[in-house]
Amino acid sequence: MNREKILHMNGGASCYSYAANSKTQEEAVLKIRPIMEEALTEMHIDLPMMEKMVVADLGCSSGPNTFAMLTEVMKIIGNQCQRKGVQPPEMQLFLNDLPENDFNTLFQSLRDFKKKVRAGKDTINVPHFIVGLPGSFYERLFPSQSVHFFHSSYSLHWISQVPEGLENKGNIYIGKTSPPLVAKLYQDQFKRDFSLFLELRFKELVPGGQMVLSFLGRKKNDIYDGELSTSWGLVSESLNSIVLEGLVEEEKLDSFNLPFYAPSMEEAKAVINAQGLFNIIRTQMFESNWDPHDDSDDDFIYDNVQSGANYAASIRSVMEPMIVSHFGVAIVDELFARFAMNVAKHLVKEKTKLPVLALCLKKKLKKQRCLLLSNM
Repeated sequence: MNREKILHMNGGASCYSYAANSKTQEEAVLKIRPIMEEALTEMHIDLPMMEKMVVADLGCSSGPNTFAMLTEVMKIIGNQCQRKGVQPPEMQLFLNDLPENDFNTLFQSLRDFKKKVRAGKDTINVPHFIVGLPGSFYERLFPSQSVHFFHSSYSLHWISQVPEGLENKGNIYIGKTSPPLVAKLYQDQFKRDFSLFLELRFKELVPGGQMVLSFLGRKKNDIYDGELSTSWGLVSESLNSIVLEGLVEEEKLDSFNLPFYAPSMEEAKAVINAQGLFNIIRTQMFESNWDPHDDSDDDFIYDNVQSGANYAASIRSVMEPMIVSHFGVAIVDELFARFAMNVAKHLVKEKTKLPVLALCLKKKLKKQRCLLLSNM
């Protein structure tokens, strides 16, 4: 599986596009706004004379959510400058994702975004320049000490590759029947990738620079008891039913695994602390309903069939390129119809939610790092 070619969301604006099915991700941007505001406020105090500011959104995908995040960042900076009576810095805003991302739709959204700004529908009084940046965030993207603020939402649960040596019969992720070695290989891959991500961003951030990261995780330390294991398990169940009917070869299913890992908060913090490159300023965990159109905070399902269909459309917008690449296009409609039914049945028994981990990290100064290393 060539991750960089197939790991992208459905492009365009159809009913199964990511742009039309990313309401959950939109809510995440709103929920982490206080964390972003805290980080940007502190950074503006630390760097009061900034004339230029570089901000990067890593794993931006396509659609309106990207510009919702940028709007929030510019409003926060603009409001701070207005309160202080100083000129806002010129902002260079980088939108990063893998090369196969639908940058065409993204740039079309940029055109609409600029029209709204000119029409005064978004109050943004910060001079800004927006550019696309294709490339993997598991590689260097920027010159040393050139970025002030990194943001990444709903991206870091995608690891750099499917772990090598997996034998995970009948599963596409860590399932109840997965051998312990499968779980360990996934954990080790996440640790390597997240460590690399932190090392790269440390080099690219200016002194005092910060990051706000949010990604899917799990509430419990038990790796087999994750909410995403349940979700991907229902996809596996749907694929297995297609295999039993002879529509897909069993070997084809057994060779398909997701480049994905949902860590616990403790796992993520352990990697950060082991690296010793960043101070953890703030952490938060929040939950989103599977159904992106269910805004309720209770545990009641109002229409399990509709919620199943809504969640299936959301997952399809993320998974379809991977499914088509590995199994072909012929099974796509049938697969997600079965998945919708499996989700509907599951929701009758339990209203499972998606845990999201949010972290604010600040680059350590050299003196802090030296003290840390000398105490190790």
